[in-house]
Amino acid sequence: MKPLLHDLLVVELASVLAGPDVGMFFAEMGAKVIKIENKKTQGDVTRKWKTPSEKENAAGVTAYFSSVNWNKTHLLYDLSDKNDYHAVMEWISKADVLIVNFKPGDDKKFRLDYVSLQKKYPHLIYGAINGYGSESTKVAYDVVLQAETGFMSINGTPESGPLKMPVALIDVLAAHQLKEGLLLALLNRFKTGKGAFVEVSLFDAALASLKNQATNWLMNGENSKLQGSLHPNIAPYGETFQTKDQQWIVLAVGTDQQFVKLLEVLDNHHLINDERFATNVQRVKNRQVLHELLVPAFREKTAQEINEQFYQYHIPFGNINDIKTVFQEPAAQQLILEENINGIPTKRVKTAVFKLKL
Repeated sequence: MKPLLHDLLVVELASVLAGPDVGMFFAEMGAKVIKIENKKTQGDVTRKWKTPSEKENAAGVTAYFSSVNWNKTHLLYDLSDKNDYHAVMEWISKADVLIVNFKPGDDKKFRLDYVSLQKKYPHLIYGAINGYGSESTKVAYDVVLQAETGFMSINGTPESGPLKMPVALIDVLAAHQLKEGLLLALLNRFKTGKGAFVEVSLFDAALASLKNQATNWLMNGENSKLQGSLHPNIAPYGETFQTKDQQWIVLAVGTDQQFVKLLEVLDNHHLINDERFATNVQRVKNRQVLHELLVPAFREKTAQEINEQFYQYHIPFGNINDIKTVFQEPAAQQLILEENINGIPTKRVKTAVFKLKL
């Protein structure tokens, strides 16, 4: 059976992470993806983003670039060059989907805005990612959006201060939003034959993802605060503990029954009837005291003992693994996509991990 989107042509006029992430999704679904890169800058800027230990290569194939560029045809064009511009327009004329993340004003500067293209190619579905909406000229970067949309105010501790997530989280969230919009636009075109304009801002995608953190404020007037991995509504949830053999464990205890089992396994039976911890509300209120009382119990058990006993009694927990450990797991290895780009072997994780049976 051919891939579901095998007859789709996607042109990607996007760089860095969010836009290319969308392009790679379509590539994984079988679409032909033409990635058009800026000839003046020797391609996508992420070709120059490498770690200090990463080896140089003439093709500019870095790990960062490889993370969201798989199974694409890479073409270098200069939009200010007449011949290159016409070559790009030739690809767009054939495309089903165009993905862009122009700097403010560049879409009109290069006559590649939706209004201009829609007149020529009414079938075209135009997907645009920007920072703060099409009317804003402010340059946007993920860390800035994490700061301005509240994420950094809930990430970190009073000791560490505000921290960003160590992945470009807002870019990833915006990419998911655009994928959803483009798929709906494709469904609509199947019904009507008409193209569409789909726009996602990093700002909107970030706010839409605040979920319970947003409603804690909107409904209860509870402002954000730095509390590390702790959950504002549940305890012990997000608390971390070190085992006898120096391994780190995180708890995700969400019910009274799970909490009682936790105390039984840790031989802390005397805390079961302690009014300070009788309900989730009380545990949230007294979480620091509870944490201090549980620390010694975890230090009496090895990580293996914790894993076996917690698994047996269905106590929600997780081992805090580094990336190396994660990708030693067979389940993680199944999600790796490999490809040679300009002779350079590359690996990355799939963007589409859902199971679809037709």
